[in-house]
Amino acid sequence: MKDKKWDLMALASIPLIMTLGNSMLIPVLPQISRELQISSFQVSLLITLYGLMAILMIPVAGYLSDRYGRKKIIMPSLIIAAAGGAVCIAAAWFTEGITAYWIILGGRVLQGIGAAGAFPIVLPFVGDLFKDEKQVSKGLGLIETSNTFGKVLSPILGAYLGLLLWYAPFISIPVLCLLSFLLVWFLVKEPERKGEKQSLKDFLSGIIAILREHGRWLYAIFAIGGICMFVIFGVLFYLSETLEGKYNIHGVIKGLVLAIPLALLCLASYGSGKIIGQNKPRMKWIGCGGMFLVAAAMVITAFGSGIYWLVGLLSAGGIGIGIALPSMDALITEGIEQKSRGTITSLYSSMRFIGVALGPPVVSLLMPRGQWLLFGTMAGVSVVGGLLTLLAVTPGQKSAGSNGKRRDKPLKLPAGYRQRAR
Repeated sequence: MKDKKWDLMALASIPLIMTLGNSMLIPVLPQISRELQISSFQVSLLITLYGLMAILMIPVAGYLSDRYGRKKIIMPSLIIAAAGGAVCIAAAWFTEGITAYWIILGGRVLQGIGAAGAFPIVLPFVGDLFKDEKQVSKGLGLIETSNTFGKVLSPILGAYLGLLLWYAPFISIPVLCLLSFLLVWFLVKEPERKGEKQSLKDFLSGIIAILREHGRWLYAIFAIGGICMFVIFGVLFYLSETLEGKYNIHGVIKGLVLAIPLALLCLASYGSGKIIGQNKPRMKWIGCGGMFLVAAAMVITAFGSGIYWLVGLLSAGGIGIGIALPSMDALITEGIEQKSRGTITSLYSSMRFIGVALGPPVVSLLMPRGQWLLFGTMAGVSVVGGLLTLLAVTPGQKSAGSNGKRRDKPLKLPAGYRQRAR
């Protein structure tokens, strides 16, 4: 593990930067809306298009990284993300109004493409670096810690940069991407790849085989991951708009308030990860409880008013999501054999990005119609997530091993299909 610490540190910079590149915009969205004279729905598309491009490109990037190597995909992806940030800066500097808006949207499309080829590829890359499963788990823990730190830091840093210039968060993106590019270029050594390159036909056949055997509970977990991201990004968008429009809270103070639900989400995620261990029934019930906690928090929020009531209950919803997500992540990791996890985690990441993409625009459309409809919708989708966990997510079936002990039933795949590393 020690001989790979610099590799891991360089790779850990990628989720940090990709998280900042998206979530850092949340606190400045109202400011961007005023500067460009666009609606809340239009400004929400700055988050949505980023997510949509990631949804489309993550499976493609995963396949290309299997065929040509992880580093060969990550490096140009960081450059593409940096170029997207540069386009946004140029739009803000040289144009204004609706013209600037459309150019910035184009820059966000580039950023989404770059993000798809960067962070999701880090996960199987860590699996490539180590042969021992414990070392892989520790490495992935460091990556997740970096991702978590980015979530907590992003609203504070975004709000602070917004005080300097409304487009300052865009300026930081190329700088951070180029820094990560240099770290990965000089510090990360990719292990030699062995075996034949996987054909597109085999890749697609393998995905179909996995989904045919495990589809019922995998589809449920995909949906739950998307629901969690939909709720958290929708809540953050609502809170950002409400803090400025209703409570006249701006700047760093606003960023600190936005960071409260995220910090509690991260703490709950850390604690939940410690509790669930490798106990699949426990994962199911803790995940189910987390989703119903989110639903309850959303319902109760609609009954009251006041900033403390709002932040407190939305933070409770963040705790519920923090409880649920590690269970879903672990069920996928433990329920699918090691060689298949890369393919499935790419699909899972894509489904989560659907939630990221839908949250802000849906909330922007629901806000004028009252908080009952808004939080009722949030509660409804959370209940769906809880029911999916309860009824469709089942711990892995068991079969007798050669030593007489119970073990997970292995996944059967087409002959000749070489699946991804973790």
